[in-house]
Amino acid sequence: MEKVKVLRRLLESPGVHQGPACFDALSAKLIESGGFQYCITSGFSIAASRLGLPDTGLISYGEMVDQARLIAEAVSIPVIVDADNGYGNAMNLKRTVKGFIAAGLAGIILEDQVAPKACGHTRGRKVVGREEAVMKIRAAVDARRESGSDIVIVARTDARQAVSLEEALIRCKAFADAGADVLFIDALSSVQEMTSLCQLSPHLPKLANMLEGGGKTPILTPQQLQHIGYKLVVYPLSLLGVSILAMQDALTSIKGGAVPPPSTMPSFEQIKDLVGFNEYYKQEDRYATP
Repeated sequence: MEKVKVLRRLLESPGVHQGPACFDALSAKLIESGGFQYCITSGFSIAASRLGLPDTGLISYGEMVDQARLIAEAVSIPVIVDADNGYGNAMNLKRTVKGFIAAGLAGIILEDQVAPKACGHTRGRKVVGREEAVMKIRAAVDARRESGSDIVIVARTDARQAVSLEEALIRCKAFADAGADVLFIDALSSVQEMTSLCQLSPHLPKLANMLEGGGKTPILTPQQLQHIGYKLVVYPLSLLGVSILAMQDALTSIKGGAVPPPSTMPSFEQIKDLVGFNEYYKQEDRYATP
């Protein structure tokens, strides 16, 4: 509950707030140590790192809530979870929301795609009917109330690619009326489209997705996003992407008979400190017996 309060204070504070995406407990700890005030989980990155598979609805609710729990437990900053389309109908979605509340998540992103879902900025995206999409947000609000929680509900629509910008804006207005806390249209394709979202329901914060490496949405600076009217900005692939390249380079070095050069990785002592060995040793000494 305390992390939810921190996230809500962040949404009420001036400026735009950056939230890199994590995919496991270690990447979340790196985000926290980097000075960020919150992070999100990337469904794309979790599917890739946990299963070695694409983010196309193959990963299950059980796997996602298990990963999210480990991430939330590893850090003291709020974590917003990517909960896809809630893993089913409105009743499934209520169980999903309650499960992530119990797992300690401060916020939850829920989208309006059909099952199986497609990854953002990729082909083949389809959305459920508008009435069903709105009803699922209402179900999320009910699940929050029934749990005695105040988890932040981020309502995402993929209707921009699946239908039209107009439909996406209509859905966001309906999501706001249904009780969503933050609005998010994925794959907006211009600054003008991004501005149109921020002009909608001005009392609610908006989330911008800066998909690195060639997505459909323009990559803007935090200052530019703040000027448009965004409150949250997320970076879904940065940590996974640089990790892939770094691991490939390391494997090339090893295959060539060497180890990665010191300039490309932390020392063993730094790694031990990062994952908590030094704190563990302090605790071990405290509870040691003769």
